[in-house]
Amino acid sequence: MLNSFIKSRREGLSSHSIAFYNGYLSHAISVVGVSITGQDIAHFLVNLECSNGGKHAYYRVLRAFYNWLYSRKSGYNLDSQDNPILAVDAPKVGKRVLPSLTQEQLDLLIDQAECDRDKAIISLFADSGLRLSELANINRNNIEWQTRLIKVICKGNKEGYAPFGERTERLLKEWLSQYQATDRLWDISEWGICWMLRKLGAKTGLHCNAHTFRRTFASILSKRGVDSLHIMRLGRWESIQMVERYTRSVSFHDSLKFYKAPLS
Repeated sequence: MLNSFIKSRREGLSSHSIAFYNGYLSHAISVVGVSITGQDIAHFLVNLECSNGGKHAYYRVLRAFYNWLYSRKSGYNLDSQDNPILAVDAPKVGKRVLPSLTQEQLDLLIDQAECDRDKAIISLFADSGLRLSELANINRNNIEWQTRLIKVICKGNKEGYAPFGERTERLLKEWLSQYQATDRLWDISEWGICWMLRKLGAKTGLHCNAHTFRRTFASILSKRGVDSLHIMRLGRWESIQMVERYTRSVSFHDSLKFYKAPLS
């Protein structure tokens, strides 16, 4: 049953998403099956020894599983009205304001980076909002220098474009003048990039990871008055709701700068 569910998720999902489903379902196996009730699931979630955020992650995975199980796709021919997840309330999670970086902090990270490659990586992260896997797997032939765009494979194996600016262009060209061994843009893997960012974060005391740069990309554009719909397209998000999650650090006073009184 679980294998069938995971196989149903494979199309359009990254390996990280598959691992996410596998990991949570393996720990929730006691409430996975056709004889489980909503009360069983609710009791399981309440008694988890983790934060509400962790409980909500379990809830999302179980919801996806049971929505599949009680659909025609599963082949079990179960009545969708009997789906036990319908009787379970989602654990409440507070809306945390996750960190993003200022322009000055980005300048510091680039300045403190050990080499031209690392400087180019940080600048490209901030300019484009690229996910870690998107950035790590760039082929140099995918760079359109005249338009400053990079063709990338996005979440769900979809093609997309990531923009970058003049500073990033200069740093990329400085790096490529030194590294000409292969068609790959970097001589470092995803894990190598993570390790580099972790060390730089420890050195500077700043939040330094791919998600922070992605939030920074969205937040800086929002503070400059860029519409959420445009940010969604530029950052290759699938919904405006996701953009709103990434821009929670944008305050009332940030938005007030763009206010014009309707009657003025």
